Amino acid sequence: MANPFGLVYGGAIKCNEPGKVNICPVHYTVDGIEVAANLYLPADYDEGSKKTYPALTIAHPNGGCKEQVAGLYAQRLAERGYITLACDARYQGESGGKPRLRDYPANRIGDVSGMVDYLSQLPMVDENRIGSLGICGGGGYTLACAQTDKRIRAVATLSMFNSGRVRRNGFHDADRAGAQKRLQQAAAARAKELHGEVEYIGFLPPDKTDEELRMQMQTLPENTLYRDGIEYYGLTHKHPNATGSYTAESFMKLIAFDVEDRMDLIDQPLLMICGEKADTLYMSQDAFAKATGTDDKELFLIPEASHIRTYWVEKYVLSAIEKLLAFFDKRL
Repeated sequence: MANPFGLVYGGAIKCNEPGKVNICPVHYTVDGIEVAANLYLPADYDEGSKKTYPALTIAHPNGGCKEQVAGLYAQRLAERGYITLACDARYQGESGGKPRLRDYPANRIGDVSGMVDYLSQLPMVDENRIGSLGICGGGGYTLACAQTDKRIRAVATLSMFNSGRVRRNGFHDADRAGAQKRLQQAAAARAKELHGEVEYIGFLPPDKTDEELRMQMQTLPENTLYRDGIEYYGLTHKHPNATGSYTAESFMKLIAFDVEDRMDLIDQPLLMICGEKADTLYMSQDAFAKATGTDDKELFLIPEASHIRTYWVEKYVLSAIEKLLAFFDKRL
């Protein structure tokens, strides 16, 4: 039976029960656009008491949605006493904004600040104990947000993906020469949008059967981002709001973005978690090295894990959760 909240991760909440973590779908606006989010409340939450809680924003990966890995980590951290909020990025998922699937860094960064806005206005949240976790592309945008939004008292990432660097230089910086071509393609896509035609690109082939997706996976090396991504988003944790696509015009904004550019502005405690075998590890390593504004920082590698496997493989999730708890418990 389908999960009543649309959640697609293992062990997801199926109903709200007293004495357990509860989930509350909420809506609010950021810059005039409606945001859809899931608020997770700890098992001991009592609306009638004056107790306040530490809280965490959870930003989902590129092409993902709040019902997948962001929801999993939000629920697990709520089980350990945090109020957590996982939202759909504007223009994506259940949130508003048109054209659909626009992926502008400024929007995603604003989404994180918007989650902080929402949490800080809840009477049960201690606004001096708000932290942020970002996953994959959401990790890069969360780092960018923490560079200037000092209401975020501690910041963590999981399998951080530097969206701008990859769109500009190609994966592993293997196509630097192609940046101008990609910009020309983005400009052409923007011109089409003026006439009502929106062009989409992405890693997950649309309208393919499960068998066709499995066959495509076989053409890619094991434990790599794009092979595991097809498996996760197309097969094991498929969700209709997670298409893996974005507007081609978005490249005009993405290519000019690089989270590494202002990493020195992060003076908050910083934790970056990545799989030891992740082919995206270089992104976390390079951003971490440039975080010169804080001495309270750690790059933690999960043994044997690849990028996507940190999203759902239980032993890797447990390792990440325990590290996140040790980090946030001390700082918040």
